[in-house]
Amino acid sequence: MKAIVFDTNVLLDIFVFNDFRAIHLKQALLDGALDALATPKTLEEFADVIARPLFALGQRDQEQLLLQWQSLASVIDDETLMPSPWRCQDPDDQVFLDLAYTAKPCTLFSKDNEVLKFAASAAKESVMISADYGAMSKENG
Repeated sequence: MKAIVFDTNVLLDIFVFNDFRAIHLKQALLDGALDALATPKTLEEFADVIARPLFALGQRDQEQLLLQWQSLASVIDDETLMPSPWRCQDPDDQVFLDLAYTAKPCTLFSKDNEVLKFAASAAKESVMISADYGAMSKENG
């Protein structure tokens, strides 16, 4: 099973917005059909983002979302990540690239243009970077 990394914006689509385009990803996660990866830093960022007033999530809802994601992801220590050859300006984005690079072959779902710009060079390193939530089924099909 190929490793999957979801950036924070994708996690919002899956867990907060219940975006119809990401429903199959959420179901695959719940079914244990994806080897989803996270690190303490990515979990911390998710917790920080869902706590923002914009999302109007109560403390209990935030805790439940974070616990659900933690229960579905394999957590890898940040210190064990290999630095990827692709460098982002934002360290919050860099951790996702490093995690995907460490776990290759891997698919990184991101909606961040700073991350997506590395898709072509990452593909040469067995890391697929995509904003297309249907990319997994296209790759397997």
